Amino acid sequence: MPYQPPFTITNDILTLVADISERVGQLKHWYDKEIDLRLRRINRIRSVAGSLAIEGNTLTEEQITALLDGKLVIAPPREIQEAKNALDTYEQMPKWNPRQESDLLVAHKTMMLGLIDSAGMYRSGGVGVFAGKQVLHMAPPANQLHRLMADLFQWLQTTDTHPLVASSVFHFEFEFIHPFADGNGRMGRLWQTLILSKWHPLFANLPVESLVHKNQAAYYQALQDSTHQTDCAPFISFMLGMIRDALRSFEEKTPVETQVKTRVKVPEQILELLQQQPTLTLAEVAGKLGKSVSAIERAAAKLRKEGRLRRVGPIKGGHWEVVQN
Repeated sequence: MPYQPPFTITNDILTLVADISERVGQLKHWYDKEIDLRLRRINRIRSVAGSLAIEGNTLTEEQITALLDGKLVIAPPREIQEAKNALDTYEQMPKWNPRQESDLLVAHKTMMLGLIDSAGMYRSGGVGVFAGKQVLHMAPPANQLHRLMADLFQWLQTTDTHPLVASSVFHFEFEFIHPFADGNGRMGRLWQTLILSKWHPLFANLPVESLVHKNQAAYYQALQDSTHQTDCAPFISFMLGMIRDALRSFEEKTPVETQVKTRVKVPEQILELLQQQPTLTLAEVAGKLGKSVSAIERAAAKLRKEGRLRRVGPIKGGHWEVVQN
């Protein structure tokens, strides 16, 4: 019988999936047209810095930027090597298939090059996760790794679970198995990003890792709770919450930069659209104009304050009226 990871789809998970999917849909048109190389670069650096910081690397985003630019950085050699490897790994990420176990091994070799002798190979001994002297998790024995990882990839290849949930399940199962002697945390986060980026390319440049670092204690707690419950629902909820928050930040900050050139035009676009289709909701206006809902709501509020737009009737069943000056 094929392996099935233990997870429950809770109401919280369903709500988060719906929220994230809606936000991705609203950002898709803007992302496809507007995102530039500078923004991709900034978010890539944030992802690398966040993921490494969780593992104790002290390099700042500024230092990692300097490394990317080929500048000299004064820091412990191992931390510099970790950062260079991570930058290279995230750069190569688009060419890997998240459902291919062989690509995972190649990615690990890139991530851990020069840091451990067994880069690109599963561990040959036991390993545990510790907090000081306290054992948080003892990973399965080495002689079970190939079977466990094969089962996990087989599930990922055949599941019809939504990518948001499937990527979180894979992340948790990967951390539970802990297949490598080192680098499991950064690889688990990388692979979830890779799975999501195949669903929508926006995720290749969404610095979820930075938010996970800021909520590091909750990240480890969610891993522990899921292990104790033999159900990774707590971890799925946590990761989806991080993804939603990262999208919120993306939605709030990045469109503002691109709207500077078109700020005058957006209100006129709203008025023209609502004059033609007065029963549209603001969310539908946002979708048609390729803007975020929050941006459209702000612009509509300004138009109403100026007396150029009026709402007639209730939210459901009512309509918009464009006031001609």
